[in-house]
Amino acid sequence: MSRHIKNKILSIPFLKSLFLIQNEWHQHGVFLHTLRVTYYTLKAKDFKLIPAALLHDIGKPFSAFKKDEDDIIYGEYSFTDHEEVSYQIIKKWPFISEYTKDIVRYHYLIRDIKKSKKENYARYEIKKAIWESLSDEMHEELERFLLYDDLGKGKKRR
Repeated sequence: MSRHIKNKILSIPFLKSLFLIQNEWHQHGVFLHTLRVTYYTLKAKDFKLIPAALLHDIGKPFSAFKKDEDDIIYGEYSFTDHEEVSYQIIKKWPFISEYTKDIVRYHYLIRDIKKSKKENYARYEIKKAIWESLSDEMHEELERFLLYDDLGKGKKRR
């Protein structure tokens, strides 16, 4: 599998993040969030993105961890590089298109670029180079998918 996978399927972080709680930005666990993202993708009749909606966070429960004091205080999780974990899980699945695999792999890239520019300039440079290597069409697809992903988050927890 991937070197990023930290949690086994029956571990507490896996199950809690899947069904109950993610972080301050998500009202719901990964499972319900995924259903919500899929709903908003269907509602927009953006059928090409439905497989990505279903798979984009498949690696999140495997990568859930307590990153800082806030995660501990609020009982929440961080999911650093969860999109790469998701991609690693599906990359050899022959029934998934390369397009969907790319959306899954890069679905957090826009947000990661903005965040890392403030917090980790070396990471920003890497993520920016990845963005620049993608086509204009993929940029548009990722921007649209980010909208559905954000709608799927629900209310901010705190």
